[in-house]
Amino acid sequence: MCRRHLGVTTNHPSGTVRSFIMPPNERLPVVDLGVLLAYLAAMVAMGWWFGRRARGADQFMAAGGKIPAWAVGLSIFGTFVSSISFLALPGKAYATDWSAFVFSLVIAPAAWIAVRWFVPFYRRGKEVSAYDHLGKRFGPWARNYAVGCYMLTQVARTGVILYLLALALAPLTGWDIHTLVLVGGGAVLLYSVIGGMEAVIWTDVVQSVIFIGGSLACVLVLLAGLPDGPVRAARSAVSLGKLSLGDPALDFTRATVWVIILQGLVVNLRNFGIDQSYVQRYATARDDGAARRSVWLGAGLYIPVSAMFFMTGTLLYLFYRAHPEWLMDGSGAAPKADEVFPRFIATRLPVGLGGLVLAAVFAAAQSTISGSLNGCATLWLCDVHRRYINPATDDQGGLRVLRLATVVCGVLGTLAAWALISFRNTPALDLWWALEGVLTSGLLGLFLLGRSGRRVTATAAAAGVTAGTLLTVWLVFSPLWPDNFNAWKSSFHILMAPVLATMTILLVGGAVALVTRPATQNSAKEI
Repeated sequence: MCRRHLGVTTNHPSGTVRSFIMPPNERLPVVDLGVLLAYLAAMVAMGWWFGRRARGADQFMAAGGKIPAWAVGLSIFGTFVSSISFLALPGKAYATDWSAFVFSLVIAPAAWIAVRWFVPFYRRGKEVSAYDHLGKRFGPWARNYAVGCYMLTQVARTGVILYLLALALAPLTGWDIHTLVLVGGGAVLLYSVIGGMEAVIWTDVVQSVIFIGGSLACVLVLLAGLPDGPVRAARSAVSLGKLSLGDPALDFTRATVWVIILQGLVVNLRNFGIDQSYVQRYATARDDGAARRSVWLGAGLYIPVSAMFFMTGTLLYLFYRAHPEWLMDGSGAAPKADEVFPRFIATRLPVGLGGLVLAAVFAAAQSTISGSLNGCATLWLCDVHRRYINPATDDQGGLRVLRLATVVCGVLGTLAAWALISFRNTPALDLWWALEGVLTSGLLGLFLLGRSGRRVTATAAAAGVTAGTLLTVWLVFSPLWPDNFNAWKSSFHILMAPVLATMTILLVGGAVALVTRPATQNSAKEI
């Protein structure tokens, strides 16, 4: 039996929002909320179970290097997906088409490069930190720069994911947005701080199954609800252009196919090649072959699952096109594109199944956040504490540092989410894209410079990173300048920022290396 609820207008701390919020007596049934709470309790219990085996720092960071390939692969897959993807991709397909799906397709060549070069490189190094080699290659500044950028990025990412998760679920559950931030962040923090990477990976496995199942359930319900059947629905989607992969024009001022291909290739190479969350998972695999297989599994799963997310958005469009009266709220207005999927979860899914899908949304968020917290704690121990605070820290002392660092990072991420609640006019996703662009613009370029030959010195690398970061700041923020600065504004689409930044770092770093031509050893000495 399906449920029908009417939306109302509400005031939200971030401004007046016309939304799909239901009156208190018409929100999700107790059964659905019970399913959600049972899921959260199960995740904490799993963290406690695996926490019994985390008896030292090495076990906490790399799970003893004994995780099977299929589990590591599901964990990598879970790292790709967040609640942003779970909710935003259907909204994107509902409003437009499948053009953003091109990003998912580009994961395949990025995975091939990762299996061919990145995974063997990190497995040979035997270091759990993704940035240790940067310190050996260019000196402490490069390692510290990468560590700082990663940690700031992950705290911001945690905040954005928790905020968007709470914003989407508050009207469905009736809970206060601050409460949802605490519940979501607290649950993932508990199993991460107790169980370490082993708990992170095995909860990722469960969470991956849950959000795949939840998404599949939504697709089946939508297909069953189409009055003309799936075949005619597919024909309608094609005729309306809802399945288009975008504009193939060679235009870098718009989100054309080529822009998304270039951006997707750079971002996915950055994920596989320099992101601590991925590199740390390579170290948990039983052997080199298992690590390579895990990459293929994670990337291979993401393509069809992201297609399912886009299919959900297209089916939502066709579903509500056939039943427009079910989409309207109490004022007679339709919700925004990003609000349509949460409204469907609340109003059209059978009792019990709605709770499963809510658990899937939580799972998508927590799978990403748990890896971020563990990665930040690992970098703090390996690249900060043992180098600058107490180099003699033993395994047990390291475990205490790791758990404390996990708590601190989790608290900072929660505070970041609370800070976003007070923002009135800045969309959280826009703010996240701007921060991510500036903080991560130099990482892939710096990594590639380090692998491009001994001619590139620390000075050349620093010049390249500086140029790339300045370019990113201009690309991201110049469109916001006053109109009298129009001549100085960037005309490139924002998705080109990581592409142009990486190209600039390689070109400037290579040019400086050719000019300087040092007569001595080019690799910086570690301090």
